[in-house]
Amino acid sequence: MQPIFPSAGIVGTGAMGRGIAQMAAQAGSRVWLFDLQPGAAQAARDALQTTWQTLVGKNRMDAGTMEACLERVQLATSLSDLAPCDLVVEAVVERLDVKQRLFADLEDIVQSDAVLATNTSSLSVTAIAAALKRPSQLAGYHFFNPVPLMKVVEVIAGLKTSGEVCQRLTDYTRQFGHTPVAAQDTPGFIVNHAGRGYGTEALRVVGEQVADFATIDRILKDQMGFRLGPFELMDLTALDVSHPVMESIYHQYFEEPRYRPSVITAQRLAGGVVGKKVGEGFYIYDKGVARMAAEPPAPDVADLPPVWVSPKAARRQELYQLLKNLGATIETGAAPSATALILVAPLGLDVTTLAAVERLDATRTMGIDMMLEDAATRRRVLATNPATRPDMRAAAHALFARDDKPVSVVRDSGGFVTQRVVATIVNIAADMCQQGICTPADLDVAVTLGLGYPAGPLAMGDRIGPTNVLEILFNLQTVYGDPRYRPSPWLRRRGALGLSLTHEE
Repeated sequence: MQPIFPSAGIVGTGAMGRGIAQMAAQAGSRVWLFDLQPGAAQAARDALQTTWQTLVGKNRMDAGTMEACLERVQLATSLSDLAPCDLVVEAVVERLDVKQRLFADLEDIVQSDAVLATNTSSLSVTAIAAALKRPSQLAGYHFFNPVPLMKVVEVIAGLKTSGEVCQRLTDYTRQFGHTPVAAQDTPGFIVNHAGRGYGTEALRVVGEQVADFATIDRILKDQMGFRLGPFELMDLTALDVSHPVMESIYHQYFEEPRYRPSVITAQRLAGGVVGKKVGEGFYIYDKGVARMAAEPPAPDVADLPPVWVSPKAARRQELYQLLKNLGATIETGAAPSATALILVAPLGLDVTTLAAVERLDATRTMGIDMMLEDAATRRRVLATNPATRPDMRAAAHALFARDDKPVSVVRDSGGFVTQRVVATIVNIAADMCQQGICTPADLDVAVTLGLGYPAGPLAMGDRIGPTNVLEILFNLQTVYGDPRYRPSPWLRRRGALGLSLTHEE
């Protein structure tokens, strides 16, 4: 297959530049490597040779293909060597002034129809192209590390980028075997923007002392199917990378409350407690393995009280069936008896609010998260309120652990843990669609491939039900009085009309 770009230049030969060069060479392009650091381009070519030799050893590439790929990779001793390139991709330091100077120099070297591409993850493509004579020839071309394994690539149009340029980059991405997604030139593009809710909301939860890091990680992995909990993920990416991104997107959106960073990560970054790479982050690491305390066992309660369920509980009939399966004594009267454990199952509200509004005995009231069907989760989550008696807490924990399903008991929180984190993720994604940053389909594909979520944010919202997500957000806004939780118009209208969150007008 003839590559879309027969000759490609790569400026910056670190891990990202090497990965892009690998994919370009495998697609059939002649690749020129350039780096200002002496010996860096040669080291990158040597690393590519090692990578391809490894693939041959694993029978994922034949020796002839390896030799052909290696032959296509050339070293450039100066920028002027890139003159014949049809495409030049930069993967240099994330500084606007550096990128602007680089592209101004390249524009005077390459042919007028050559495509210039920036791998920036956080800077404005429009701003990078602003000083160029031909801004129509520059686009964002954002890969994720490691490039060969991360199969999504964001193609970003600046205000003056030619549609033809974006189409050629899109087609070239497919020649790699990767998936291109089209994004508008907005802070964070698609993946980094959509990923704002997971960590920032988990930080708010821990900041309220609802639960500790490990409990929150367990809940989100077991209830929703995330591969890593938010604190495990931040330890992996490291706070010296992730916290500046939080601040950058927050400030670029002029202090939009949905993206508000946390003092917790700012303080830990200042103290150098940044994550796995230094042996200490939210967890302590021994030889790369996190030290995580064992979960406390379910209490042993000899005589369980009867259980009364609020008539306003989410999934009330399903909760009744679950209690029956667990062997509970169920009260069905209009009000609980004087000895009953009282259960509420709110969407977005906290246990305290329901106990007050429904005039329940708060000392005997516990909450259970029933946003998802119990059979679809690997963990149950209960919540106390500030007045819950220890014996009622123990009884509820013992009852819901009777079938050996893990149970986490957290302090009172609007929306428990999963509800508020997932609703925040869905709401941010919905607002990205409202802003026209990308299509709903591209958003879900980009997030699934780029962040490894169990499903795209809009698919998550459809699974929970847009009306339920809407209720969670309205109630979170009531509990916290924070505009962070105001529902996006995209979500509000689709939730009100019973439409899928992927529905386009």
